[in-house]
Amino acid sequence: MSENNTRKIYFDNAATTQLDSRVFESMLPYLKDVYGNASSLHSFGTQAKQSLDELRSSLASGINAQSDELIFTSGGTEANNLALKGIAFANRSKGNHIIVSAIEHDCILNTCKWLETQGFFVSYVSVDKDGLIDLDKLSRMINPKTILVSVMHANNEIGTIQPIEAIGRICEERDVYFHTDACQSFGKVPIDVVAQHITLMSLNAHKIYGPNGVGCLYVKKNTNIMPLFHGGGQEFGLRSTTENIAGIAGFAKAAELCMAELPTERKRITSLRDKLIQELDNRFEGFYVNGSLTQRLSNNLNFGISGLEGETIRLLLLLDEKGIAVSAGSACSNNDTTKSASHVLQAIGKDPFEARGAVRLSLGRFNTEDDINYFIETLETTILQLKSIFSNN
Repeated sequence: MSENNTRKIYFDNAATTQLDSRVFESMLPYLKDVYGNASSLHSFGTQAKQSLDELRSSLASGINAQSDELIFTSGGTEANNLALKGIAFANRSKGNHIIVSAIEHDCILNTCKWLETQGFFVSYVSVDKDGLIDLDKLSRMINPKTILVSVMHANNEIGTIQPIEAIGRICEERDVYFHTDACQSFGKVPIDVVAQHITLMSLNAHKIYGPNGVGCLYVKKNTNIMPLFHGGGQEFGLRSTTENIAGIAGFAKAAELCMAELPTERKRITSLRDKLIQELDNRFEGFYVNGSLTQRLSNNLNFGISGLEGETIRLLLLLDEKGIAVSAGSACSNNDTTKSASHVLQAIGKDPFEARGAVRLSLGRFNTEDDINYFIETLETTILQLKSIFSNN
């Protein structure tokens, strides 16, 4: 990023978010004063254990869970791995079939690839042009060997929100565990694990203005699951390691703030996103949106401009030079050494060229209407610059 550019605008909140100062303040006591090991028997340990219990209860209340149903992890990836592998191996005597959607996060899909090498069979349910799964197709895929269905609540690339209550009901009726990766949706839409028939759910802190390196897995009582880590038996025997209480404190505070501000913030962010869509549609011939326009996270805009798909990476770098951070898709996919096109965009019917040409804007708490205006004007001049470069080649 250019050091001379004083204006910096962050539109990549689906990758990670800025730590809220209120969250930072909530973490300080656990970094300085409450530093005991929650498993120790002395007063330092019991003070830490009491804090841990209170923080767990606070987080659980936000999703209508019981406090002992939350297992703290290092983040969403670990929670997803614990859900899939923990259920698969604990229930192998019952069956070896798992169903996931075709547009899951890489950590789900790569876990499934590994499970396939361990004797499990994975079915991938397709999605329509908006990224929504077909409930009838899902229901038909479930067979007597099916032990788990995992469908993400909201997609990290295109923001499509799945009907998880309906999916949960189908799984409950068929006596199949239902897991949802809710890392993108948590704090942006209401979640009720009881009303939505959820067995397991992955959450993390760094998508909701909390710290990196902390998340949790909700595990409904009496779910048959085994741990990935073995050690001192922390987290009800499901995740042995000394708990990161400072991180958990930040997670709980971040969740509390999101829940309190959800109605007003969702309305504000939706207004900003809709302004973006309208302005981009008015100014750029060939502008199109990827994913559902209605069943979508309020902060997500994934779009392309016909004819410019091949210039997306150059466009992102030019915007970065002007202080604007946007994405070409999932941050985790940037570690893919094959540089393959987005599996999500291909799953909704885009060809590989279009799937490589998407721009993702994910708005957040600290974005303003001025940011939107600056982005639109900057994008216009940047695209003119690109066309000039392109026409001279």
